Amino acid sequence: MGPIAYNTQLIRPPEDCVISSSRINIVWFRQDLRLADNPALYEACNNGAVIPVYILDDKHSGEWAMGGASRWWLHHSLSALSASLNGNLLILQGDPLTLIPRLVQTVQADDVYWNRCYEPWRIKRDSQLKKQLNDNGTVVYSSNGSLLWEPWRILKDDGTPYRVFTPFYRRGCLKAQPPGTPLSVPRQLKKTVVDATAKQGASWLKNCLGQAGIDKLGLLPSIPWDKTMAASWQIGEKAAWQRLQNFLDTGLQGYQEGRNFPARAKVSRLSPYLHFGEISPRQVWHEAQSAGTAGGLENDLDTFLSEIGWREFSYSLLYHNPDLPHNAIQKRFNNFPWQKNADRLRAWQQGNTGMPLVDAGMRELWQTGYMHNRVRMVVGSYLVKNLLLHWHDGEAWFWDCLVDADLSSNSASWQWIAGCGADASPYFRVFNPVLQSRKFDKEGDYLRKYVPELASLPDKHIHAPFDAPADVLRSAGVRLDENYPSPVVDLKASREAALAAFKSLS
Repeated sequence: MGPIAYNTQLIRPPEDCVISSSRINIVWFRQDLRLADNPALYEACNNGAVIPVYILDDKHSGEWAMGGASRWWLHHSLSALSASLNGNLLILQGDPLTLIPRLVQTVQADDVYWNRCYEPWRIKRDSQLKKQLNDNGTVVYSSNGSLLWEPWRILKDDGTPYRVFTPFYRRGCLKAQPPGTPLSVPRQLKKTVVDATAKQGASWLKNCLGQAGIDKLGLLPSIPWDKTMAASWQIGEKAAWQRLQNFLDTGLQGYQEGRNFPARAKVSRLSPYLHFGEISPRQVWHEAQSAGTAGGLENDLDTFLSEIGWREFSYSLLYHNPDLPHNAIQKRFNNFPWQKNADRLRAWQQGNTGMPLVDAGMRELWQTGYMHNRVRMVVGSYLVKNLLLHWHDGEAWFWDCLVDADLSSNSASWQWIAGCGADASPYFRVFNPVLQSRKFDKEGDYLRKYVPELASLPDKHIHAPFDAPADVLRSAGVRLDENYPSPVVDLKASREAALAAFKSLS
């Protein structure tokens, strides 16, 4: 399946056109829940009065409707955005193909502005809506507010998309036009944003404004599993900016090496803010460049910016391969002998595999909605290469549990670790969770935080309690298969089985 066509033209009024202040512009917020560096909002505020709206669309998203953790984040992100708009954010739920035209008619809007999204289902929906609005005389202005480079612009010399990250980033992105300077918050914002419910005939919008509309969406869980997540995050545009500044102040120096150690505060944790658009990649890119250059941190800066590049690469893969969430890019994996084992999958999901680093990662995910990137690779490798469970199982669990669940990154990363995607980790690369733990969590700080039943084990044995002497386990209060499980599979035997399975494909 080829890439989905996207009408990318940003339609602007002529330079000499004087726009009446009486124009009404709808700004449709999506994955851009911020005021600064928001091209759609900036343009709309320059061209008339603004009615901001967010629509929860579970109709077109289908199986990729937001998971529980993402919905929790969205609730708080919308609350922050609504407050920054003085409570004038309209909150709707349903089909935008119906709701946007109805809103246009109700408020007598002249134009509709939005920043582009790149998920296949959104591209299809937005293209339909754009045509529908244009046919009815409403102009749509679409902008790029989510990426540094449009995926259709970063191509090889022969016009085909890149399949390997390094040339995509080094030869494609870095040699393309540099990211533009981030836009400020529109100066006219307070004067231009208006209350849509004050319009005649807008009675159907009652209780859809501000926090009342957000609460109606029912995004928060019915049971309080989110308490530990709430203690782990501050949410919204202001929090995103503070997170970036904190990282540049304390995390950028030493990032190249420090990012591998899950117990160290050396990762940015910006991914959920980027996904929901509480901060833009242009803001991150420019702030990081400024801080890294001023601090003489060229190597750390290059490594950090390349992580932003991986995000761009994932979007490129999804754009050019719309079936990425379902089908392996390397088609020979269609015949891979994946197993089905509900007990093993449940043990992995709950962090009860008997492999401390795997269990720590899965528990961090459940408690915080996040997992350190090094550990993500380890738990992913364990699922697909030791348990031989389908990468779809991991993809689905991460989709529901991650606050940064992003269709492009989630799909591309799971294909990478399974060895079946573009620029994939080779099939013979099986992460050993014990060796990874000893190398990157030598003192066991990360393990003790998320697997407290092992906390009293000495550093030497905490990484593999199943190999510890009985007296060591006894003195640490560890009782295998009682308060901590024995391994669900043998590492050596399961690795050999995986290699045999992968070799059968060649």
